[in-house]
Amino acid sequence: MVDTPLSPAPRASGPEERLLLGYALVWTAVVGWSVNAVVSKVVLESAGLSAFRLAEVRATGSALLLFAAVAIFRPAALRVTKRELAFLALFGTAGLACVQLFYFLAIERLEIGIALVIQYLAPVFVALWARFVAKETVRRRLWVGIALSLSGLCLVVQLWQGLALDGAGVAACLGAAVTYAGYVLMAERSLRAGRDAVSLLAWGFLFAALLWAVIQPWWSFPVGTIDGEAPLLGRLDDLSAPVPLLLAYVVVFGTVLPFVLLVTALHHVRATRATVLAMLEPVLAAVVAYLWLGEELAAIQIAGAVLVLIGVGLAQTARTSTPST
Repeated sequence: MVDTPLSPAPRASGPEERLLLGYALVWTAVVGWSVNAVVSKVVLESAGLSAFRLAEVRATGSALLLFAAVAIFRPAALRVTKRELAFLALFGTAGLACVQLFYFLAIERLEIGIALVIQYLAPVFVALWARFVAKETVRRRLWVGIALSLSGLCLVVQLWQGLALDGAGVAACLGAAVTYAGYVLMAERSLRAGRDAVSLLAWGFLFAALLWAVIQPWWSFPVGTIDGEAPLLGRLDDLSAPVPLLLAYVVVFGTVLPFVLLVTALHHVRATRATVLAMLEPVLAAVVAYLWLGEELAAIQIAGAVLVLIGVGLAQTARTSTPST
């Protein structure tokens, strides 16, 4: 005799459901980052806040929210050794603080889509580090990916015109790519050592905020620039929003929430695949910038962006020993 339950047992989520959930989480994070790029540009251009101050606000706000969340729900995760504390300080200052600064400097001078395409050369640098420094086994597709990325980059910056784009903006993009690669490598090392991603980000943003507080003390903050409303620019120039509300979006919906979503996605999707999925950000950000700000890219630049993203995807998947978180 077979026992029949009075009500059907809940069906366990299978691999496909978990994979789809992971994809949804990554794509939601990408939407947040893409809209955040445009909101950040509005703050930089309309509200008159400098890239340095915006980086300070983003780091400090994120540190407060993440540190408070970990302290409330997982206080034991905040314990660190003296040796790890030095590493976390480097991660926050040379990693998070610098990548945010270069990112804001880049979108201040360039179209958002172009800036993000150049910044997404970071996985190529990560793969090169894995091959020549970490001595990892890397598939041959790495070299194809690098060739495609460099070819696409030449089209994006229109090299035959003597670098038609703002030189300082391109330099900032490359700086963002290099520091982003360093941030990813340091994060990967810390995760391998057993540090969870949320507490890692909490400590990282805390040290980034402390660095900015030393460079730009809070008592010198230009309060007058955020005390009021800012026009939304582009096709929404007739509308305006309170600057504090825009800054809150940058911190909550443009930083903390996307990071949490991406970290949660790593329970369902491998890190390599999640990073490749996140490459949709330049495309979606360019679409948002076009719909909102009216920023347009030439056809040759769009073709170059496609080549860059294909090349980055090949380079990112060339690593054979990427950890799962």
